[in-house]
Amino acid sequence: MVITRSGLVLGATAVTLTTIAVTSLGIHSQGQALFKESPKELVDEVWQIIQRQYVDGTFNQVDWQAVRKKYLNKSYGNKQEAYKSIREMLKLLDDPYTRFMDPEEFKNMQVDTSGELTGIGIQIGLDEKTKKLTVISPIEDTPAAKAGVLAKDIITKINGKSTEGMDTNQAVSLIRGEAGTKVKLTVLRGKEQKEFVIARAKIEIHPVKFSQQKTPVGNVGYIRLNQFSANAGKEMQNAIKDLEKKQVAGYILDLRGNPGGLLFSSVEIARMWMNKGTIVSTKDRKGEPEREVASGKALTDKPLVVLVDKGSASASEILSGAFQDNKRAIIVGSQTFGKGLVQSVRPLDDGSGMAVTIAKYFTPNGRDINKHGIDPDVKAELTDKQRQELWLRGRDTLGTMKDIQFVKAVEVLGKQIAATGTTRAEK
Repeated sequence: MVITRSGLVLGATAVTLTTIAVTSLGIHSQGQALFKESPKELVDEVWQIIQRQYVDGTFNQVDWQAVRKKYLNKSYGNKQEAYKSIREMLKLLDDPYTRFMDPEEFKNMQVDTSGELTGIGIQIGLDEKTKKLTVISPIEDTPAAKAGVLAKDIITKINGKSTEGMDTNQAVSLIRGEAGTKVKLTVLRGKEQKEFVIARAKIEIHPVKFSQQKTPVGNVGYIRLNQFSANAGKEMQNAIKDLEKKQVAGYILDLRGNPGGLLFSSVEIARMWMNKGTIVSTKDRKGEPEREVASGKALTDKPLVVLVDKGSASASEILSGAFQDNKRAIIVGSQTFGKGLVQSVRPLDDGSGMAVTIAKYFTPNGRDINKHGIDPDVKAELTDKQRQELWLRGRDTLGTMKDIQFVKAVEVLGKQIAATGTTRAEK
């Protein structure tokens, strides 16, 4: 998840499903000149950032002072040698989400979420338990989704090259490329190995799609949120207002396959549905909590069901957790991805950058969902085959009575509507 108006990395570039705060985007010419004279300055800059901000004050049981001494005692002939040492230094923390980005990688990190992107349409990260390169989610209606790539697929090879020991930045450089060119992904799904040859394309992301659906329980507002981008809040607001005019009886908010995005977007959207209560809290290394709360300006109080699956991560889990703990919605589907770490992304003086884990986020009731995720109130599991068929048919099936999980959501929503006596509009 990303806290930055410069956006979430999409398409062929990687997202680690953590909250990212860009604290500054300026490049300082004085620092740049200093770096040219001494690559050691950059090594020390990275060490200092970890020293001040890293979420674990023990640095995952690493003697961080000794690390500084070791790497500052080395001689560096050029910046590439410094980059290598920085990566070695950060690897000691055993945290795949605290990482270094060279200038090109850092530029990719700042891709605008609202723009047109070139890639295959997957979001990837390192699984924190296995350290395997894992598909967080294929983005709807993209080459990867149409090819049949699924959330939780483990990428074992890219164009025949093993991903063992590969970080997300290295994977990105192999996956991305010009529109029209192809990339071959070898993935492990359970015990089955699959190969996908996927043509890269320009991808335009529309965060919100909505419709009025006639169902056995009345007219229902169906809103599908693909990602928490900078303009997702405005599009969500428009969707709710439009559906309210149609006097829908209740809502189904679909977060399946939504890998996250901007924290401020998830908070903004939560406030459209919640009149009161805590939305999310974060705790840094000192254990000091910060809270985001509802503002009393909800756009509707009608019954709400939220659909989630194992591709729902980060900001999706914040929103689902807020609704669940505040009893604002019933969560239907399968267990979510489980990413509850907050990162700060910092520019460095030579145009490179780094991401450092600075905090954890918690649901309103204080649940730490990292590595576990959100458990749905009502389970509606799909087999891999059912999931693949659902996502391949995509726009024609999602949010219709041909969608098994949607059908379950309608059933659950019907009980809520009956309990509240909400009017069933039949327009």
